[in-house]
Amino acid sequence: QVQLVESGGGLVQAGGSLRLSCAASGLTFSRYAMGWFRQAPGKEREFVAKISWSGVSTYYADSVKGRFTISRDNTKNTVVLQMNSLKPEDTAVYYCNAVQVGTSTTPLLGYWGQGTQVIVSS
Repeated sequence: QVQLVESGGGLVQAGGSLRLSCAASGLTFSRYAMGWFRQAPGKEREFVAKISWSGVSTYYADSVKGRFTISRDNTKNTVVLQMNSLKPEDTAVYYCNAVQVGTSTTPLLGYWGQGTQVIVSS
């Protein structure tokens, strides 16, 4: 049974930083590209960042490029999102998921964890 457990969210002032972590189990983690997604109140879930199975390749939404960094540790089955220079528009619930390979930003798994709430105050 796949489990994705996100953590690390919180309340931060604009310009601040947060480090989100996602612990995955129930899947062969090192075989999957992984990604972060977010959902703001009243909006649809959107893609934020992805990282290849090896960790060599990364891809970011334009809105976070240069501010967020995705990384992974295949020995610990974790994927991390380092978020710097946060803006109020980054306020959302953040989720991780496996992502289809290549340039796709489509989540692969039909399962979502509980997410972790990020609130950025102005």
